[in-house]
Amino acid sequence: MTVELTQLDNGMIVATDRLDHVESVALGSWVDVGARHETPDINGISHMLEHMAFKGTRRRSALQISEEIESVGGQMNAYTSRENTAYYCKVLHEDQELAIDVIADILQHSTLDAKELERERQVILQEIGQANDTPDDIIFDHFQETALPNQSLGRSILGSPENVSSLSRDHLFDFMSRRYSPKNMVFSASGKVEHQRVVDMVAEKFDSLPAHEEHEIEPLKYEGGSRIENRKLEQVHVIMGLPTVSYTHDSFFDLQVFNTLLGGGMSSRLFQEIREKRGLVYSVYSFSSHYVDGGLFSIYAGTGANDIGELMPVMCDELVRATEDLSEEEVTRARAQLKASVVMAMESNSGRCETLARQIQIFGRPQSMEEIVAKVDAVDLESVRRAGKALLDGKPTITALGPVDKMPEYDTLTARLRS
Repeated sequence: MTVELTQLDNGMIVATDRLDHVESVALGSWVDVGARHETPDINGISHMLEHMAFKGTRRRSALQISEEIESVGGQMNAYTSRENTAYYCKVLHEDQELAIDVIADILQHSTLDAKELERERQVILQEIGQANDTPDDIIFDHFQETALPNQSLGRSILGSPENVSSLSRDHLFDFMSRRYSPKNMVFSASGKVEHQRVVDMVAEKFDSLPAHEEHEIEPLKYEGGSRIENRKLEQVHVIMGLPTVSYTHDSFFDLQVFNTLLGGGMSSRLFQEIREKRGLVYSVYSFSSHYVDGGLFSIYAGTGANDIGELMPVMCDELVRATEDLSEEEVTRARAQLKASVVMAMESNSGRCETLARQIQIFGRPQSMEEIVAKVDAVDLESVRRAGKALLDGKPTITALGPVDKMPEYDTLTARLRS
């Protein structure tokens, strides 16, 4: 692996990870802008911009954008998260200049055509409707909103139907001109690349980005509580969570090991106790969401209306028990799982491209696989226990959606986590 970085005169960072054993290149622009950079009246605009970027530029129609990449066998996509938006391609190495040109074009010269905007508005409204009709999807938005209410991090990435219906071309142009500055971007490439050639192409193609930079964010303010919604469904979908640390906190990897042994696989405590021994669920797992200034640790499960009364106390008990009677064997197994996932992710140049960009955005520098593995190896039984116990100091967030008549009371479950 050969990672190189260059900061262009305009402030954009270009990062490459050369892999001589592949013939392809994964590349893209990671913009340090997402849903948490939105005010309430324009919530959903980052996601709408992601959609509209592919709908035509001054030089290319929407069809031409897709045809040019697909005519060389390439793939192009994008995503929006709460803290960033990504536009990326994977092409054969001889077509990397075309891919860079297309990404630069859509990020600088999108026309945001009025007719295309009206069509895409309807597509996004359908996407919101689909999410609302998918309980094991929308429950995550309910959880986020309950844990982090009245703030940008608690709002949906898709936005509300009212906002999506009202956002105009002027809103989009204004947001893009204020947020899509070169200092808010990392251009990353992994595969059969030559660093200086990529730098030269990016410097040439990205010549029209706005100089204005606006990057303040609303701080994360955890509140917690409960949101229990009765809906006629076959299952109750539930998430229980607690506040936790940021990406950069010293206990980040301790928490990742705790998460893995609690609910990260078929050998985890939650899976074994709740599914294998009790047969209460088909799906149960724990997960963590991290941001630059905090995070959320959560457990998801889906169960029947008659089983929710048994499930929730067991879920609480397993979380508490995992902080009290951990074994060296569990920690060793969880460390091995984490290290394997790190190594396997680095076998894909697409994964390496994204990881490189995100590391620069979060830490200000790349982190090697060896450095990450060393941090996982440094985790021990006591540090994992401390990370787990720290979770129990927080106020729980509990959200449920479905036939919830037998759902235990919030205060009852909170007391169980304190016992």
